[in-house]
Amino acid sequence: MAFNNLAHLIDLDLLREAYRRTRKSGAVGVDERTAADYEANLEHNLQDLWQRMKDGRYVAPPVRRVNIPKGEGKTRPIGIPTFEDKVAQRAVAMVLEAVYEQDFYDCSYGFRPGRSPHDALDAFRNRAMETGGGWVLEVDIEKFFDTLDHRHLRDFLDRRVQDKGIRRLIGKWLNAGVMEEGQLTRNEFGTPQGGVISPILANVYLHEVLDRWFFEMAAPAMEAQVFLVRYADDFVILCRNERDARRLERVMPKRFGKFGLRVNLEKSRLVDFRRPPKREGEPPVKPGTFDLLGFTHHWGRSRNGNWVIRQKTASARLRRSLKSVAEWCRWNRHKPLHEQHRRLSLVLRGHFRYYGVTANGRRLNQFKHQVGRIWRKWLDRTSQKARKTWAWMNRYLKRCPLPPVRLYRSQWQAAKP
Repeated sequence: MAFNNLAHLIDLDLLREAYRRTRKSGAVGVDERTAADYEANLEHNLQDLWQRMKDGRYVAPPVRRVNIPKGEGKTRPIGIPTFEDKVAQRAVAMVLEAVYEQDFYDCSYGFRPGRSPHDALDAFRNRAMETGGGWVLEVDIEKFFDTLDHRHLRDFLDRRVQDKGIRRLIGKWLNAGVMEEGQLTRNEFGTPQGGVISPILANVYLHEVLDRWFFEMAAPAMEAQVFLVRYADDFVILCRNERDARRLERVMPKRFGKFGLRVNLEKSRLVDFRRPPKREGEPPVKPGTFDLLGFTHHWGRSRNGNWVIRQKTASARLRRSLKSVAEWCRWNRHKPLHEQHRRLSLVLRGHFRYYGVTANGRRLNQFKHQVGRIWRKWLDRTSQKARKTWAWMNRYLKRCPLPPVRLYRSQWQAAKP
């Protein structure tokens, strides 16, 4: 059923809740207005925003674009809306979420309430352990957020959301354009990655292009079981036999091409991820590895000698994180030592909280050790008269230690029903 009467749900109470959910520490948009500036006269600002949205007078400002390192010398463009635009987008996203949460499949984990990247990783690992692995199809959609076709997105939205007020607002955000180095550009493709409304629109798009097609058409045509896990535009498919995997590998570029998307054939690949033999005499299998959501997945022995799936920090993610630490230390090495210590402690805790999973202790210790080396290196360049030696560094860290390595998630707990 398509809804054509949703705009009335966006009232002052919803805007207040949207404001509460909006992150206040984010970068400023093209108007350079901070969350504190907006909060100084909050009720008036929300009242004015609600009136303009209700009357159709709301004008979506362009999104400020910045490029962040992606690894391998590449960058990822991120869109930064104005703070008021974030609040308005959050309100509409909340309405769309209420409509689409009942439609989205369980395979989708990205930017959905109560779901996280670790839930997606656990779902894949548990299924692969149950089936003894299989053939994993990695598919990389080239510049998905930049090439999303507005025409197809409007068609997909027509199936569930036909309210003119909501659709008018979405159209304004899609056509608002991007401001980069003083230049405003507009096109008929893409939704800025980093925009508040972008995740729900991306999920709607891939729900129709991938999820629904996979479960209603592709999976029933396969010879054996197949399993899909998707987080935003990152996804893998686990197949029990090679023939099904080869068929999906051939059809994926055609399926995405039909909706204006391109599969990056250089980054997409088929991996033999079958479990190694348990007993002697079984056919030898040398399973490959693959990356998903920052983790490299591989088979390893448990303490009991059984084959289990292990997850470790992907090498590319580790290098990117260390590069970011080095850049920060370089430009902030003249700050007071306690401020640097506090910031690096936050970085380490955040890293451990995401990558702290069972059997990843070696990579976590490596990251912490390298952070200490990088910090000492740049402290050593603050003054030629007082060089920071390892002995000095060890004495300081003994007094003010960096956070210890900690595992936050147990694969055994995640495997319990």
